[in-house]
Amino acid sequence: MPQPTTRARPTGYPGYSETLPRESGSAGTARRLVRVALAVWGLDDLADDGVLIVSELVSNAVQHARRESIRVIVDRPGAVRVCIGVVDFSKVPPAPRAPDDESEGGRGLALVAELADHWGTEPLPWGKRVWAELDGKARG
Repeated sequence: MPQPTTRARPTGYPGYSETLPRESGSAGTARRLVRVALAVWGLDDLADDGVLIVSELVSNAVQHARRESIRVIVDRPGAVRVCIGVVDFSKVPPAPRAPDDESEGGRGLALVAELADHWGTEPLPWGKRVWAELDGKARG
């Protein structure tokens, strides 16, 4: 099993990342990584939204990406701000859909947009990073 990676960031806070298999069971590992990072940083109040966001981002990568792995990244760009991202090997940006009431899927990006203070996609030479930011101050 791959080990999580920690690395110092310009803000002085470590970032957490882990490469995971591109399979549905990886969402649970990603949720644990987010909960651990937020607990270490004393940002437990962001954990519920953070785990929902990472679940949706991982689910999208599992469904739409290529290759056998994805990378989950949890950064702390500010004292009370976190950025949760999923990197995959597909260059196709995610497209929000408007599902009808009968659809079982298609609501993930709408949920991410509702929970996150900001979210977006960053193209990479080999794929993309889909990210969402949570700001603890905005939730007070």
